[in-house]
Amino acid sequence: MKAHSQVRKWLITALTFTMIFPILAACTNNTNQESKQEQVLRIGVVYGGFDDSYFRQQFTDAYELTHKNVKIEIVPAINYMDQQFEEPDENGVRKEPDRLEAIKKIMEGDNPVDVVVTDVSQFRSLARDGLLTSLDPRIQQDQLNTDDFVPAVIDGLKNMGDGTLYGLSPTFMSSVILYNKKIFQEAGVEPPTDNMTWDDLFNLARRVSTGEGKDRIFGFNFERYPNDNGFNALMTNFTDPLNLRFVDEKKEKLLVNSPQWERSWSQITKLINEKIIPSSEDMNTVYDEKSTPGPFDYDFFISGRLAMVVGDYGYINGDLTNVMKNAAKIKNFKPFEWDVVTIPSHPEAEGVSGYVQLSNIFSINQKAANPEIAWDFIQYLNGEDWSKLRSRSSYEMVSRKSFIKPPAGSSYNIEAFYKVKPSTPTGASMNDLMMENPNMWQVSEVGRNLFTEVAKGSKTIAEALKEWETKGNELLQQIKNSPDGGVGIMPGIYGG
Repeated sequence: MKAHSQVRKWLITALTFTMIFPILAACTNNTNQESKQEQVLRIGVVYGGFDDSYFRQQFTDAYELTHKNVKIEIVPAINYMDQQFEEPDENGVRKEPDRLEAIKKIMEGDNPVDVVVTDVSQFRSLARDGLLTSLDPRIQQDQLNTDDFVPAVIDGLKNMGDGTLYGLSPTFMSSVILYNKKIFQEAGVEPPTDNMTWDDLFNLARRVSTGEGKDRIFGFNFERYPNDNGFNALMTNFTDPLNLRFVDEKKEKLLVNSPQWERSWSQITKLINEKIIPSSEDMNTVYDEKSTPGPFDYDFFISGRLAMVVGDYGYINGDLTNVMKNAAKIKNFKPFEWDVVTIPSHPEAEGVSGYVQLSNIFSINQKAANPEIAWDFIQYLNGEDWSKLRSRSSYEMVSRKSFIKPPAGSSYNIEAFYKVKPSTPTGASMNDLMMENPNMWQVSEVGRNLFTEVAKGSKTIAEALKEWETKGNELLQQIKNSPDGGVGIMPGIYGG
């Protein structure tokens, strides 16, 4: 009886397994089929259509290599191939499409993109308009360690999303203040430090500026070579954290004639008048007075004529490091020790830098057909493996602190690149406006020439800003009345 019962149990067990195995096999087959089934991830970019190989090499090739079942399609909002057939206006200029509207079109059409890649201004607008998916729940669920992301990236993105994270940027570009240790030592002045204000830096620059003519040591410049007396920086990076609007929302009225703009112009023109910032005339003086030109006369920092300069990651790891490393081979060149500190900030925007660029912010479209794959892709780009691989780049930095280190053989305050926060734009910048309509360059040129007149002492700042407002408004009206046509050159743009 006992033996019969045992046999009966064996038979039942065997019968049960014969029923379970086909079910498990079917499930396994279905899983394998699903995992092998090709899935398409559509990524929207602002420009494309000609050759997307660079974008793929930078961001998608590694993902596709490790995710065999995912095919990535790059979808340009503005297609260069289509644009080349557009009829140019009478000045030979093709009208630039509205970038934000073009992005919205590929996000909301019949076949919407899953991921969208934007810059700061586009990202903020899309987040504000509710077109992006919050990443916070997914980050919490997958326990993505955002503490390892630099403040320049993660805090900036949160601020642009009013506290919500709508995108991640795996890389960023930033600048610092480079300083020549030798100049400060010889002047008996303490070198710059992190977290200074712009006024602190300008006062420091005054203290180390010495000499005349070709022997002049300048305290500071926004660029390593004298160019436009700082006008570009004044109208962009320097004032970006203050959110000083250049033109109103309707692009009908200049907003430059204000106390805030007057103060900013005053700060820079004083430095020019005191010869703290070098001018293009100072560059000519060097070439005219020197009997034997030096190998780096064009670069005022490397040639030892600048105590401090704004420098980016690419410049430091490229020209500067290579020159110092090979100093013994370079005739008439004297190497010097240098280091970096954070870009100064304005008291009204403490810790905010206009020199942090987030140009590749990856977000999930609210209407994405494949949100899970979209998140997996974004998480992969911001993961440790990809960051480690990409950290070898010599011109931009990865967003994870653990992989940001000076190149082998170098030692400097690399934290200065990411201990700041990016400025959050509230309106179109001058560069954005000129991208939208090439005729806007004329409005900029009026200001540039008036700024030069102020620097030379032929106009007061108040007079120049008032004149820019008047002439600029006239040009804006012409542009509005003839958006697709040419705008005549106004008298006074080139000093006429």
